[in-house]
Amino acid sequence: MEKYESFNVLENEEGKRIDVLLAKKFQNHSRSFMQKLVREGKVKVNGKTIKRNNFRVLNESCIEVEIPKENEPRIVAEDIPIDVIYEDDYIAIINKRKGIVVHPAPGHHSGTLVNALMARFDILSNIGGSLRPGIVHRLDKDTSGVLIVAKKNVAHKKLIQQFKKREVTRKYLALVHGNIKTDKGTINAPIGRHHIRRQEMAVTNRNSRKALTRFKVIERFSNVTLVEISLETGRTHQIRVHMAYIGNPLIGDLKYGFKKARMKVNYPGHALHAWIVGFRHPRTDEYVEFTAPLPREFVKLIKDLRNKGGLN
Repeated sequence: MEKYESFNVLENEEGKRIDVLLAKKFQNHSRSFMQKLVREGKVKVNGKTIKRNNFRVLNESCIEVEIPKENEPRIVAEDIPIDVIYEDDYIAIINKRKGIVVHPAPGHHSGTLVNALMARFDILSNIGGSLRPGIVHRLDKDTSGVLIVAKKNVAHKKLIQQFKKREVTRKYLALVHGNIKTDKGTINAPIGRHHIRRQEMAVTNRNSRKALTRFKVIERFSNVTLVEISLETGRTHQIRVHMAYIGNPLIGDLKYGFKKARMKVNYPGHALHAWIVGFRHPRTDEYVEFTAPLPREFVKLIKDLRNKGGLN
């Protein structure tokens, strides 16, 4: 069944190409996908079907889009080992291992954390949709560490509100390239989708949102720095984008980091770990905080850096 969306063109959007505007409005879809919808006659402007992607929109025009509903894959519970730090009737705290995707998505319909959660718990919240039972927030595939899972919808709603109000404590540990000179700092730079590589995020003033990251140096090596990072906002790939923006990308980050430098590091993926999460418990309203220990490969990398003094 199709889904119909509509919106009115704003004054500052007048003159934009229809495909560019649609890509901006529907950021979960690529520009090429939106262009396909235009060619197929699934886009109307003021009730008239438009099939040219170079059509320029006028202020206050009504845009209607028919978006085909994708067939959602059936999620199957899978007996995948997970590290449960804490659980009660309302929430569970998971120490997510590196390399596992949080929820099903194109190319990842099984073997995800959600598949494991469905096998481990009898009840999970369903507010996030059929593909994300229990998922309140997410971590990238190669980011390890602490993750909150909601068992009841009432808990999910209260947790989401805390995230929206920026009341959740989120601290990460990361190994980044370079020797950061200052002991601590703040990165206040808006993040939006890259204007060309739509699957990537970037610091930009175009269609972006406020993003604030704080960091504190824990230990320095000759050409690598171990930092503690706190998030004030929660944009996609925020830490990876911001650290690359200041010239200190995460070790092992092929998307935003130094492509050639990856060969010098014996580490799977980027070196980022969700260390601490703190929030008000949805039942008691008391502040609780949970810590996920560093994975062994992260600890080993730190030891190797200490022994060698940095990357060779």
